[in-house]
Amino acid sequence: MKQFLPFVLLIGLALESGCHKQPEQSEQSDSAGGKKLTIALMPKSKGNAYFISCKAGADEAIKEVGADLIFDGPTEPDPAKQNEIVENWITLGADVIAVACENKEGISTALKKAKAKGIKVVTFDSDANPDARDFFVNQATPEGIAQTLMDEAARLTDAEGEFAIITASLTAANMNEWRKDIEARLREKYPMMKLVDTKPCDDLKDKAQAEATNLLSANPNLKLIMAICSPAVPGAAEAVKQAGKTGVVKVIGLGLPSENRKYVHEGVTQSVILWKTRDLGYLTIKVAEDVANGKLKTGDTIYHAGRLGDLEVKGDSIVLGKPFIFNNENIDQFDF
Repeated sequence: MKQFLPFVLLIGLALESGCHKQPEQSEQSDSAGGKKLTIALMPKSKGNAYFISCKAGADEAIKEVGADLIFDGPTEPDPAKQNEIVENWITLGADVIAVACENKEGISTALKKAKAKGIKVVTFDSDANPDARDFFVNQATPEGIAQTLMDEAARLTDAEGEFAIITASLTAANMNEWRKDIEARLREKYPMMKLVDTKPCDDLKDKAQAEATNLLSANPNLKLIMAICSPAVPGAAEAVKQAGKTGVVKVIGLGLPSENRKYVHEGVTQSVILWKTRDLGYLTIKVAEDVANGKLKTGDTIYHAGRLGDLEVKGDSIVLGKPFIFNNENIDQFDF
């Protein structure tokens, strides 16, 4: 027994030491009195390369601000799963929740519940209802995205003929905004072009390929496929390539250069339109921290976003920038 007691005391001391071990970056804290922030970040689907790239930027910013990051989301777009995760984060007591919302209406109730508990709420990529969050980190204005897509489609088709859209889902708030503005641009400027169909792919490349194959079969005069979620661009390109319609049916869309480089070089995909996704993740974390510590407030018109410099604040939205067109001439300059 005498030999056993020192052993027990030793184990107890070790456990005590382990319990009080501070996580990495613990010397940094928020301005509210020393408590380290916990920021919870949710993509629409965590396996999507778009959001993996966003997380790389979030990881960079997390090191700068000295907060803890929780990253979780559905494996594929699922509004119910997003709600479930938000409820869990409320229970865990996250300081800030940042969400790319799959369904604006569906998630707003859960986010308002978080706000009622004193949790700051930021949305990015795709917004919730304005009363359900504090700020929206917007990659570009919906009008800017839609006009860039529609103008590029018109350029490639000489502003005439049939085209189709492949989206992630018919409930995705941001994509519905883009589609609305695409159709407005179509009516306003391109009366000789016709949108023949819009198909969802559930953010899956294989399903996008299958939907594109069906579109090609059902619409023999199709001149262009416009893919407005990142997995859909290579999916549509593969369908066009396998159908032997490279160059005959053009492919454009919102996607990552890395996922589309080979199709661009092969002439299957003509244009990839996006913003710097890593910067979007970086900006989201910076905004989340500054909303929590009171440095970003309603009424601000300029936001200093670390390495991104000063960005415009429009009401309760911080805008990352304008869309960029990647093509055969410049796509090798980018590694994300």
